[in-house]
Amino acid sequence: MKRLVYDSLLEWKNKSDRKPLILNGARQVGKTWILKEFGSKEYSNVAYINCDETKEINTIFSDFNTERLIRSLSILSGEPIKPETTLIILDEIQVVPAGLTALKYFCENAPEYHLAVAGSLLGIGMHEGTGFPVGKVDEINLYPLSFKEFLMALGKDIIISNIESHRWDELSSFDALFTDLLRQYYYVGGMPAVVKAYIENKDVFEVRNIQNQILADYRRDFSKHVPSEILPKVNMVWDSIPGQLAKENKKFIYSVLKKGARAKEFEKAIQWLVDAGLVYKVLRVSKVEKPLKFYEEFDTFKLFLVDLGLLGAMSDVDSRDVLINNNAFVEYKGAFTEQYVLQELKCLGKKVYYYSKDRATLELDFLIQNYNVYPIEVKAEENLKSKSLRTIYESNDKLKPVRFSMAKYREQDWMVNVPLYLAAEWVKSAE
Repeated sequence: MKRLVYDSLLEWKNKSDRKPLILNGARQVGKTWILKEFGSKEYSNVAYINCDETKEINTIFSDFNTERLIRSLSILSGEPIKPETTLIILDEIQVVPAGLTALKYFCENAPEYHLAVAGSLLGIGMHEGTGFPVGKVDEINLYPLSFKEFLMALGKDIIISNIESHRWDELSSFDALFTDLLRQYYYVGGMPAVVKAYIENKDVFEVRNIQNQILADYRRDFSKHVPSEILPKVNMVWDSIPGQLAKENKKFIYSVLKKGARAKEFEKAIQWLVDAGLVYKVLRVSKVEKPLKFYEEFDTFKLFLVDLGLLGAMSDVDSRDVLINNNAFVEYKGAFTEQYVLQELKCLGKKVYYYSKDRATLELDFLIQNYNVYPIEVKAEENLKSKSLRTIYESNDKLKPVRFSMAKYREQDWMVNVPLYLAAEWVKSAE
């Protein structure tokens, strides 16, 4: 299964100023697989160590003598470790806080060794007082498969080639084909184990069983790793997300969790889920101007799940509503379509915001910034009314409004309509 992150790993390998690599990502998005695959193809050998399964691992980081550490890692992995030609992989590194600290010393004293680390809850480990090697590591983020990666897994190379040609008008002739593929992606999502099973068997019931198993694994992670004082709150936040996204206004509302709930009571629980990579937090901005970061509002946000398919499983959406009927697109208040677009933007490495005015109908589903600011409206169907986009544009004609919808590609003098299936490729072309 090809992953687009492979090119980023190659770029890291070939950098003249390469540092130890941290591969970030939620549990079961394929971090271990891609590192092993990359190592087997690009290096003479791979020294792989699962820190969670190697009881001696804690003892070897008693100090940070890199020469001694290399010898120890070679013994534990059973592989000779040589500069430049061996990829060292330390998996589940979050269980060894001193292992994270050691990356600083590999960067400073042994840059000739290629070292990559990953972990299911690495984001949690980084926020628990470890000596994180600031400025001494390279970082790459891995997400569930994007729609393009899903097409690659299905072997749709010709379709991908045509998408990459950017002949947007011509592709409109194949709307029915793309819509069918998008339906499949809405249901399957991008978790590698789920995609693999779907490719091999095309069994939608097996897909849902695997998604439910992943959700059960996440729940066990909560019980095992979440501090006891916030565990009930983590479960409440997690369980509320499908309902929060099914609202017309998808702003996260604390009172949905329980009557009288306040931000201070749940902020640690939300941050735990964000750090674990299981939810995406999209902040509101107070102004639609560059730079968007200046206008972040940390107390107002939307929360999305890590994966579109898991959202369907948590919501118990019937496969017929996604794969046969049109309900996934036109019902659920656009929840699945916004989740889809958000995932596509995250896979492109975009910092995503949204904008709204309290007690007003003006709302922009998303905002991203390249050189320009792009206000984004997401439509789950072919409705072409874009009052919010027009209002925002009239207040600042330097903005580049875009609407992602089920309608055909269309350029207007002030905005562009892009079919949902072209969302990521169009954003890339606009950079």
